Amino acid sequence: MTTTEVSADQARQALVALRTEIGKAVVGQDTAVTALVLALLCRGHVLLEGVPGTAKTLMVRALSMAMRLDTKRVQFTPDLMPGDVTGSLVYDAKSSEFEFRPGPVFTNIMLADEINRTPPKTQAALLEAMEERQVTVDGVPRLLPVPFVVAATQNPIEYEGTYPLPEAQLDRFLLKVTLDIPPRDAEIAVLARHAQGFDPRDLAAAGLRPVAGPEDLAAGQAAVRRVSVREDVLAYVVDLCRATRQSPSLQLGVSPRGATALLAVSRAWAWLSGRDYVIPDDVKAMARPCLRHRVQVRPEAELEGVSADAVLESVLATVPVPR
Repeated sequence: MTTTEVSADQARQALVALRTEIGKAVVGQDTAVTALVLALLCRGHVLLEGVPGTAKTLMVRALSMAMRLDTKRVQFTPDLMPGDVTGSLVYDAKSSEFEFRPGPVFTNIMLADEINRTPPKTQAALLEAMEERQVTVDGVPRLLPVPFVVAATQNPIEYEGTYPLPEAQLDRFLLKVTLDIPPRDAEIAVLARHAQGFDPRDLAAAGLRPVAGPEDLAAGQAAVRRVSVREDVLAYVVDLCRATRQSPSLQLGVSPRGATALLAVSRAWAWLSGRDYVIPDDVKAMARPCLRHRVQVRPEAELEGVSADAVLESVLATVPVPR
């Protein structure tokens, strides 16, 4: 076994151990934690949709601590300006010059809380950071730290005073994860922890320790790039995306960018599952979180109760699976 293979194997074990470690602070959100790890492996971003109080902020803080990564949180509001996110030039009286003060976007994991509450101008400022991994202030591009992931949240219930994300920005998110209220036994476990003195503001006291780091992530990213994909599996990814464009329930299907995203996250999931090749089940497992925000249901279909997930379920059931 070569040194690279040992390194990749150690990286996988470390990244898989994250779920157990974060479980010391967050109960019942394994899917969202896995989505964040996959986003880090693919250099993508995650949209977390759930009602307030489902531990979104706690989960991001726990992940950053367990991976020795920096994290910052921005509460998006209607009066938030682009400079409040990216940073701005500030006049220094001592040097009589303008100097750049970095904004909260200069971090490894940025929690963009209620991203749909800020106007399009501020949303657009974040778009450059998400796509180009840099921000431009006063004509000067400034690179963001590596790794850089945006974990954005939005409330699916309350729409008053919100600015829905445009399709172009939604398409920049690798995954969209729906955080449900945990089941009864998980909720009892949450209350039991609080009754025993758990403080969500003191993760170290909860026993949370770093179990992975940037070096594991870099080794994992390199290993994911070596994951092989058969031609019939590539064709399966394309056929799934093309089927959404022909669905009578949708007015907008998955773009070619969505197809490349599905391929990327399927490779990362295959590697995390212990394989160096992609099987159709990897594509199936990732199809809903990767594609649900890239399709747009027709208004008349919405009135009949059709959802994006239901359309994707139908597409997965009808497109032939390669043997």
